Amino acid sequence: MTLAKMISQLAGGMFVSIQIFMVTLIFSLPLGMVIAFGRMSKNKVIQGLVKAYISIMRGTPLMLQLMVVYFGPYYLFGIKVSNSYRLIAALIGFVINYAAYFAEIYRSGIQSMPVGQYEAAKLLGYSKNQTFFKIILPQVVKRILPSITNEVITLVKDTSLAFTIAVLEMFTIAKALASSQTSMIPFIAAGVFYYVFNLVVAMAMEYAEKKLSYYQ
Repeated sequence: MTLAKMISQLAGGMFVSIQIFMVTLIFSLPLGMVIAFGRMSKNKVIQGLVKAYISIMRGTPLMLQLMVVYFGPYYLFGIKVSNSYRLIAALIGFVINYAAYFAEIYRSGIQSMPVGQYEAAKLLGYSKNQTFFKIILPQVVKRILPSITNEVITLVKDTSLAFTIAVLEMFTIAKALASSQTSMIPFIAAGVFYYVFNLVVAMAMEYAEKKLSYYQ
């Protein structure tokens, strides 16, 4: 197999990896905020359920969670799934896993805000929603961005775990090529792909941090 053809196949896998990455971010970031509110809820039942969910997501391997999402419908309910469900299962697994991590980051950021800011906003006539979205949230985003950046960078590398349920992302293809060609070149090429992808993500997040450093 020529190097060009090998790179072409790896690029196809990279597209799937990017797809997992983008969909996970698009859905897990807002879902994480909803979960964070549930975690801070005054309703003990909701708080307890959300706390248990976060504990399970953070306390068990993502690889195991992907397998449960993929094989669960058949083993639990006898529902036969098609091969096309593999990618959907991977996306669901990644979203619910990362939402739990983002929820804890949001919660720590929100709870770190001084109570005096809420009281001052109330005296100025702001509603609870206005206080949160106009005063609290912008500051929270600035505070939690370094932690979010770490999770986003980890996500880039974690996309390789989709191989657990045979999703043809880049690592899966690199492993198959390395086996068939008895060569390390596919692994080296995959490593370069991941590094460049992570470098771009890190630069984008660093740019965002600089843009939000206006009050320092």
